Formats: sequence, C-alpha cells, structure tokens
Amino acid sequence: MVVRSVAPLSVAKIAGVLYALIGLIVGAFFALAALAGVFAGAEDAGIIGSIMGLGAIVVFPLLYGCAGFVFTLIGAWLYNLVAGMIGGIRFEVA
Repeated sequence: MVVRSVAPLSVAKIAGVLYALIGLIVGAFFALAALAGVFAGAEDAGIIGSIMGLGAIVVFPLLYGCAGFVFTLIGAWLYNLVAGMIGGIRFEVA
C-alpha cells in the first residue's frame, strides 16, 4: 500500500487536538512551577503566581493547538506536493 495523498484539513485537525493535549501537560508543569514560587514566599508571588499558573493552563493548550494545526496543515500540503512528484510512503500491512 502506498500513501500518495492525505487530506490536509483532516490531518491538521487531529494534530491540533494532539498538540493541545501536549500544551495542557506543559501548561500544568508551568502552573506547578508558578505554584512552587507562591509557596517559596516571594513578595507578591501569590497574585502573580496564580495568574501565571491559570494563564499557563489556558494559554499553552491554545498556542500549541493552533500552532500544531497550522504547521501540520502546511506539512500535509507539502507532503501531497512532494508525494505527487516522487511517490508516496510505502506501508506493508500484515
């Protein structure tokens, strides 16, 4: 079986969701780091740490998801372009 073409929008939607999940995980680590700063007792760290932690949980999935969608859309389009010229990826299914 040879994959000669992929549906760029379909692939980009899946990648966007996967990257958003990765962004959620990364955001959680940043939120934990911000929480550690709050408990370290730094001045004004409570409000700033809370805002940064909440922001990381919201912003990172959005940024990762959007970037993953756009770059995968471009990558799938480029794959179709190159696969049309030199052939696709050969899969052997048992």
